[in-house]
Amino acid sequence: MASSVQRGVDFDVAVVGFGPSGAVAAGLLAGMGLRVWVCDRSREVYDKPRAIAVDHEILRVFQQLGVMDAVAPHLEPFTPSEYFGVDGQLIKRLTMVAPPYPLGYTPSNVFTQPPVEAALRAHVQGHANATVELGTQVTSLDQDDEGVTLQWLRDDGEEGRTRARWVVACDGASSSVREQVGMALEDLSFDEPWLVVDVLANGRGLAKLPTTSVQYCEPDRPCTMVIGPGNHRRWEISLKAGEDPQKVVEPAETWKLLSRWLTPEDGKLWRQASYRFHALVADRWRSGRVFVAGDAAHQQPPFLGQGMCQGVRDVANLAWKLAAVCHGEVRGAAAEALLDSYGIERAQHVRQLTSRIKGIGAVICERDETKARERDARMLAECGGVVRDMPRQDVLPGLELGLLSPVPHGANGTIFPQPWVEQGEARVRFDTLAGNGWWLVLDPAFDAMDAQALARGVPAMTILRLGDALRETEGVAADWFRRHGCRAAIVRPDRYVYGVASNAAELDAQLGALAARLG
Repeated sequence: MASSVQRGVDFDVAVVGFGPSGAVAAGLLAGMGLRVWVCDRSREVYDKPRAIAVDHEILRVFQQLGVMDAVAPHLEPFTPSEYFGVDGQLIKRLTMVAPPYPLGYTPSNVFTQPPVEAALRAHVQGHANATVELGTQVTSLDQDDEGVTLQWLRDDGEEGRTRARWVVACDGASSSVREQVGMALEDLSFDEPWLVVDVLANGRGLAKLPTTSVQYCEPDRPCTMVIGPGNHRRWEISLKAGEDPQKVVEPAETWKLLSRWLTPEDGKLWRQASYRFHALVADRWRSGRVFVAGDAAHQQPPFLGQGMCQGVRDVANLAWKLAAVCHGEVRGAAAEALLDSYGIERAQHVRQLTSRIKGIGAVICERDETKARERDARMLAECGGVVRDMPRQDVLPGLELGLLSPVPHGANGTIFPQPWVEQGEARVRFDTLAGNGWWLVLDPAFDAMDAQALARGVPAMTILRLGDALRETEGVAADWFRRHGCRAAIVRPDRYVYGVASNAAELDAQLGALAARLG
């Protein structure tokens, strides 16, 4: 469906910031038929890695964009992360869920950011619905009842203005858009100085290093080593009181901190950056026609590698809601409620995940040796002295608020799986055949004709019945239905489950309630 841009408005959506979150936002919105304007003050992708981890939920979004072939060469599975206590004993081990993988991809991955970000940008730049302005920063914006006027300045001195119905600010932690519309960041009580070092190790260096990622939970200097793709290794090293954050990024000082593992003959420094790890979240995610996303909306410590993932979740949540409103599928009060659900859902999710990440950080960062030994003893006692694998995915929360069924169920707010299904002689991922938009997914025991009649009140809902035409190869969806004790799942366009049903009567009630909420 083509978008309908109002008179006097040039674009449906303006995206400010063309990093990973902004590029995904622009790509999703353009793919949904909206006219998108996107700008960034930088003309080039930053040539060094900042994010390093990406999970299967985000790869599923990349699949929707159609960039997985370009991204895949820059991904590798994340190794387990082993936590070692005061005396070097193993106290915790994070792994990934066992196959068959629930979303059709390796659940936890490391990646090389510059080429992945370049692929996301190239996708948007090649889209007919997108206009990209690089070397351009927004200097001011003004909202009215019809849209937002953005004044901008290009690095060649040219000034101009753009009008859009909506604005999505993905312009980073120091977001000027967030400041201009008066949004504040709430401090979730985490603030510590760290040094992040990326090294390209040579063969000699690799031979010295652990074969898993490691959390050194040592009171003197907590630190992390992450195994990145190929010969890329990352250290996150906490700084002590009195250490100069500007001094430690000098190569000679950085190598001193790395001397436990490597010498300058073992590789070359790729990036050194000192940070204060924060836990922050926007007090509001929407101000009229302006939304914040990514680092503009939240920052969290990096102990679970969720920074970029959270930004992509933000824009995947928001894009389909903006598209529904711009296309006129949802109107009036229902449209306002749908757009407001973005901040309700994402704020709760970010707060909950940040709390869990802070808990992991508390394990890693205990500076008192007595308390650290007590921590080690407690954690070993809790597992009976045998450290068991804990999948990283178990740490991630679902949605608990927002556009979810009013009928409580454990499946509500979880991510619907993506099984592999047969297509002739080939195997393909479910989403490839199912397409975008709302889904009603039925297990083989549910009558598809009943479902078609019941779903008429919900616009553009695709009905998919597992079975002969959609025969899955690993039983991922069948297991999901069995575990949740249901036979039908109403799945949102961002692949989170709205609600479930076990029979036609329950489904009729669920679909009726959803139709009423969507107006």
